[in-house]
Amino acid sequence: MPHLKKGFTLIELLIVVVIIGILAAIAIPKFANTKEKAYVASMKSDLRNLITAQEAYYSDNNQSYAQSTTNLGTNYKSSSGITVVLGNVNSTGWQATATSPLTAITCVINLAAGSTAEGEPQCH
Repeated sequence: MPHLKKGFTLIELLIVVVIIGILAAIAIPKFANTKEKAYVASMKSDLRNLITAQEAYYSDNNQSYAQSTTNLGTNYKSSSGITVVLGNVNSTGWQATATSPLTAITCVINLAAGSTAEGEPQCH
């Protein structure tokens, strides 16, 4: 019987490396998009939680809304890396903006501020 060498040829190894490279080139952008979606979901969640905290503050403080998230005390804390700022606060409603340095997307929510999408975070 003749003696056969076992192993892969250089061409076979190069083909495998090229295939792995193509798969990586497809997968990496998908993962980057997933991280941005997670940041946006956190911002939306923080704004929805802010509604609950503001309404609790409103009922406990003579029908007035908190001017800042720090006024809400332990009733509200935004997610790590998310900054929520209140604005246009008056006796009938408020507006809040959520941002993160990890994405260029900003989310805004309006309550009784004349918005057509009142109470639903809008991200752009």
